[in-house]
Amino acid sequence: MEGTRGAHPLKRPSSQCRNPDNGRGRRLDVCVVLRVRLLSAIAAVSLPVVLASCGGPGADASNPDSTDSSAAKSSPGGTLPVGPSALLSPSHPDLPAPLVDPGDLLPGGPPPDGIPAIDEPVFVAVDDADLWLDDREAVAYLELGGEVHAYPVQILIWHEIVNDEVGGTPVSVTYCPLCNSAVSYRRVVDGIVTTFGTSGRLYASALVMYDRATESLWTHFDGRAVAGVLTGHVLEPIPSPLLAWADFKAAFPEGVVLDRDTTGYVRPYGDNPYGGYDKPDTFPFLFRGDVDGRARAKQRVVGVVVGDVARAWTLEAISGGSALATNATVGDAPVAIFWKAGQVSALDTGIPGEGSDVGSVGVFSPVVGDRVLTFTSSGEVFRDQQTGTTWDITGSALAGPLAGSDLEQIHHFDTFWFAWSTYQPGTDLVDA
Repeated sequence: MEGTRGAHPLKRPSSQCRNPDNGRGRRLDVCVVLRVRLLSAIAAVSLPVVLASCGGPGADASNPDSTDSSAAKSSPGGTLPVGPSALLSPSHPDLPAPLVDPGDLLPGGPPPDGIPAIDEPVFVAVDDADLWLDDREAVAYLELGGEVHAYPVQILIWHEIVNDEVGGTPVSVTYCPLCNSAVSYRRVVDGIVTTFGTSGRLYASALVMYDRATESLWTHFDGRAVAGVLTGHVLEPIPSPLLAWADFKAAFPEGVVLDRDTTGYVRPYGDNPYGGYDKPDTFPFLFRGDVDGRARAKQRVVGVVVGDVARAWTLEAISGGSALATNATVGDAPVAIFWKAGQVSALDTGIPGEGSDVGSVGVFSPVVGDRVLTFTSSGEVFRDQQTGTTWDITGSALAGPLAGSDLEQIHHFDTFWFAWSTYQPGTDLVDA
């Protein structure tokens, strides 16, 4: 019989998978970690993927997001529907029709929560994180409510989801190594706060998440519930650009950084299990679709959606020298794309800080007051032609008439072409 929410065997592992203390007040994950060699369909690029032998999630009385099948999750913001777990059966007959073919929700190797989300993130000061972060390493960052949090990709690679709160906003920061994208969402559905975990499934070679309130399945790439009782709901995205560590600490010296020593898990942070994956001409792991022939499968692109219009630029089209500014439009909306050298690919070699330089990208609205600014690059900074103000890669004005101002961030994707063109099949593409 198919399982229902709160009545299935996928319980969160108890103490048999953990030592309670490693002598430093930190839990030790002593589950066996397996690495398997996954061959690329075209280029035979080997991709080690971590398979944690600890079991899956499911309802847990100690988890505040858990409910049983007899009552809806409710709060002053509303009530969530109750039904079978899509984590167990995406095509259960008592669930709404999935938005994707359940046969395309492929097991990606680990079981549910085999790649464990970080649910109790601990942060350290920039100076402390500087002891173990290379200046060229990528971090995803969120700036909300006067707070700035950085999430090093060397940690995200091993966890893929961090459930956090930034400036009073509950967020889930997600990262998919297979599609090379960091995307963050407000983790609120119909007024109800929940958390997200990894489902163990992939859709179009991209992370599929599940919410712990209803166990519906959500695609990381567009924040859409594709199976389960919440099918059709869409999460609110929040800009979380990837930035070189050197640029983060220069722009946000008072920011805080996800600590790798207090994640609650033992992982070889600083090692990349996907070494060699960032190769444009190789084929994505477990990707069943056809790659749009306008670019190579894993060619890096920057994608933006404004309203119903999607547009992407290849990395080659928006990069060059020490920095480059691109003035463009998406539909009728003007956008400014800043690119700055200095960030290396986390997926290129076995060490996240030793890959090829791909640079950092910021996408902004160039509208300040009643003016639309246009930008050029000047050394490692950017200058608007209207006032001569200089700006950094985060969209902050450094000097000039507009000093102290900030450009509005536009949610964008740093990702591979196969992923962008799959989720945005009607996209325009600008190539070099």
